[in-house]
Formats: sequence, structure tokens, C-alpha cells
Amino acid sequence: MSTRKDLFAIYPSGPGHYLLEGELSFASVGQALRQTAEMFVAQTPAVFDLAGIAKADSAGLALLLEWLRQAGRAGVELRYANLPRQLLAMARVAGVDGILIID
Repeated sequence: MSTRKDLFAIYPSGPGHYLLEGELSFASVGQALRQTAEMFVAQTPAVFDLAGIAKADSAGLALLLEWLRQAGRAGVELRYANLPRQLLAMARVAGVDGILIID
């Protein structure tokens, strides 16, 4: 799991599959954006598995939408798996749950 300094981590878990760990929060979105900056250049489908996300807030939801934007620009289909309940609830309230492709 991520350390206090590293609030977010992403690990390959198979071809096109990545496991996310730690937080998707105001404190970690900058770090998460930096770590994923080069991920959407291969034009191959990707799945981000959020099973390891322990904390999420509205900044985390905004990050999911930003990743979708970046992936779309690169022609990459991005899907999410194991979305934490709090993120799914925020997406529903914000009316963006239909935008997120969730496995």
C-alpha cells in the first residue's frame, strides 16, 4: 500500500490492467496525474481497478473524469473496475455516473 508520502500508487496487473492503491483525494490527485501522465499514448484499452482505493472525495471523482478526457483524446477506451461506493455515490449525485464506463 502507499506510504504517507506517496498517497497514491498505480501498478500494472496484466496487459492493459492497472491496480490503483491509496487515495483519490485533494491530497493525492496531483501525484496521481503525474504518475499517469504518459499512460494514454498506446491507443490500447485500459482498465483501472480501484479495489485498492481506501479514501476518495470529489477531487477523486474529478480525476476519474480527467482520465477519461485524456484517454479519449488519445483514442484509448478507459474502463473502471471496483469503484468504491463513495465515488459511485458522488458520481450519481453529480449526474456523471453514465459517463464512467464501469466493469
